[in-house]
Amino acid sequence: MTAPNPDTGHENESRENGSRERRTVLFGRLPLGERTFLADALRTETVGGMLLLAAAVVALVMANTGLSGFYEDVKGFHFGPEALHLNLSVADWAKDGLLTVFFFVAGIELKRELVAGELRDPKAAALPIVSALCGMVVPALVYTGFALGGGGDLKGWAIPMATDIAFALGVLAVLGTGLPSALRAFLLTLAVVDDLGAIIIIAIFYSAGISVWALLASVAGLALFWFLHHRGVRGWYVYVPLALVIWALMHASGVHATVAGVAMGLLLRCTLAPGEKTSPAEHIEHLVRPLSAGLAVPLFALFAAGVGISEKALRDVFTQPETLGVVLGLLAGKTLGVFGGAWLAARFTKAELNRDLAWADVLAIAALSGIGFTVSLLISELAFSGDPGLTDEAKAAVLMGSLLAAVLAGVVLKLRAKKYRSLLEDEDRDEDGDGIPDIYEQDNPEYHLRMAALHEAKAAEHRRLAEVAGARDVSDDGPA
Repeated sequence: MTAPNPDTGHENESRENGSRERRTVLFGRLPLGERTFLADALRTETVGGMLLLAAAVVALVMANTGLSGFYEDVKGFHFGPEALHLNLSVADWAKDGLLTVFFFVAGIELKRELVAGELRDPKAAALPIVSALCGMVVPALVYTGFALGGGGDLKGWAIPMATDIAFALGVLAVLGTGLPSALRAFLLTLAVVDDLGAIIIIAIFYSAGISVWALLASVAGLALFWFLHHRGVRGWYVYVPLALVIWALMHASGVHATVAGVAMGLLLRCTLAPGEKTSPAEHIEHLVRPLSAGLAVPLFALFAAGVGISEKALRDVFTQPETLGVVLGLLAGKTLGVFGGAWLAARFTKAELNRDLAWADVLAIAALSGIGFTVSLLISELAFSGDPGLTDEAKAAVLMGSLLAAVLAGVVLKLRAKKYRSLLEDEDRDEDGDGIPDIYEQDNPEYHLRMAALHEAKAAEHRRLAEVAGARDVSDDGPA
């Protein structure tokens, strides 16, 4: 097999028309530190994705069996201080409260990508940003086209725009398919940019009745959060109460409360100070990500994904303009948008695809990006808040679109599974046992000396075994 390209999204030399030209490699090998961080982060998200799938199944079972009454009673149970306008239903606490934790982690991820990840280098950032933007615009256009053509409600245009990284990784775990680190990084960066787009859209288009004073007070709380954090103040007992106040003020302002989460995530410091081994953002993300992936998002899914599934409901999904726009927006819009964006980035930046990969791999990631579960369900509730029937139909369409996208991605991924296994073996191989994959040590003389010593030791052992076998043969052929 061809060795993976040693370039890490950096530039590669090629000859064109007799002259030498610098070309960017798409999906090149990640730096070792980035690869290690990515593996740790996605391991947690994969577990969270499995819990998310389980929660969605439980919600659907409860909503479509004799437990539906109990399920609706639990979702609709209200609690919280009325004086603070926080007497919310269980479903609203999950939507406005628990998802704030999810968006807090998304804010940290975005900040890290901008400071130390794929988005710090404009050339490397072009591919995921263009792909993500196309992957948001095309689904919105697909939905709008169906809504206009069929006389549907235009407020749901943003529903098919988001990618759910946890659900996508859960699908990969179910399929038993691993992705090379460069493709995993691309999928994660797509989801991060999608999350930023989603939170901007929610803040601008799905906020109503803005209370300026509450919003200004929330912004003041964010300024205090930033000041204390950058002055080196430590202690959860300082930041947790402050975060709750910021969240409550944002909720009271009329701007969706999850905006507070992403804002606090973006305010964390991602750079290292003298004497630090990890930045505060990385440390906090390591603590909060399991809470987000393992508790907050699955609980939101438990109370958001429970929609009634009947023959009529399934028929409506494929006949109503709003639901058809959601299904095809996720399945076709996201796939064509992300794939087309990657192709355009390659075409107009004169970049070249990593020689170990093919455009079919980009198609698989594009199809995976059509799994828009968590944020799509949230926007469904916000877009059609005054029409519970249409809200449930939109949720059913999100489930159907995500399922079909997962099936499409699964087919393409299975066709490339052998190639991925080979690439992953190369990425993980550590024959000298120093804890660093061999592929990252090809320019290290000490690595080659260690490998030479290992091969010499193996050669000496084989010579000894040959002598033993030869002596045994002479003894067997001798006189009885």
